[in-house]
Amino acid sequence: MAWISLLIAGLLEIVWAYFMKQSHGFTRLWPSVGTIVFMIASFALLSSAMKTLPMGTAYVIWTGIGAVGAFVVGVVLLGESLSWMRILAAVLVVSGLMVFRMAPGGGSH
Repeated sequence: MAWISLLIAGLLEIVWAYFMKQSHGFTRLWPSVGTIVFMIASFALLSSAMKTLPMGTAYVIWTGIGAVGAFVVGVVLLGESLSWMRILAAVLVVSGLMVFRMAPGGGSH
C-alpha cells in the first residue's frame, strides 16, 4: 500500500506543479487553489508512504516521478522545448530511480 500511496503522491506532484505554472506566480485564484489542494494531498500521501518506506527511498522516488512527469507535461501540454539533452536527463533520472529502488535497503527499512 505504501508504494501505491507513493506513486499517487508523485502523480499529484505533477498536477500541483502544472497548476502552479498556471497560477502565474499565485496571481490567478483557481490555479492557486488547485496548487495548494494538490500539494497538500501529495504531501499527505508521501507522509503516509514514509510510515513504511525509508525516508530516502520515498523522497527520491517522489521527486523523481514529479521531475520527469513535470518535464513530460511541460513538453506535451505547455509546448516547452524538447532536445536530446533534456531527453537524456529524463532518462538518467528514471535510470537512477530504478537503481535506487533495486539497491539494498531501497524498498524496506
